[in-house]
Amino acid sequence: MRGAIRHNRHGRRDALMLRLAFEHGLRVSELVGLRWSAVDLVHHELRVSRAKGSWDGTHPLQGDTVRALKRYQRDSGRASGLVFVSERGAPVSADGFRRMLHRLSQRVLGVTWHPHALRHACGVHLINQGVDLRTVQQYLGHANIQNTVAYTALTGRPFERLTF
Repeated sequence: MRGAIRHNRHGRRDALMLRLAFEHGLRVSELVGLRWSAVDLVHHELRVSRAKGSWDGTHPLQGDTVRALKRYQRDSGRASGLVFVSERGAPVSADGFRRMLHRLSQRVLGVTWHPHALRHACGVHLINQGVDLRTVQQYLGHANIQNTVAYTALTGRPFERLTF
C-alpha cells in the first residue's frame, strides 16, 4: 500500500494516518480527532484518548513514526490543533478517511477495508507477536477483556508458541 499511497497528493498525510491507526489500534474518530498536544515527539509518546468509554493510555512511538510525524509537522507548518487537516486547514473527516481507505484498499488489495479493520489488525498483530491478552486489552483500551479475546479467533494457529 505504501507505493500506491505515495502517488496521491496527500500521500504523506494519508500514510501517516494509516500507520497511526494500525500501530496504535485507533478508531477512526480517535484518529481524526488526534491533536498535536497528544503527540510528544521528544519522549516518543502518543497520549491516546479513547472513545466509547474505553481506557485512555500512553503509547510509545516507534522511531520511524516519530520521523514521519516530524516531517509531516514541518511540511504542514502546524504544531498545534488537530494533527490531520486538509490543505485549507479543515479537519480531515471520518468519512474522508473511510473513502481514502476504501479507494486504496480496493486498488491495492482488491477488497474494501473499513477503518476498524486496522484496529483489528493491530490486535491480531500484537497477539501473533506473543503479547499477552491483558496487555493487548490495555493497549487497545478495551474496558472488557471479552472484546480482546475475540481477536484470538483471528490469529490462525493459537497453539504454535506452546512449549513443554
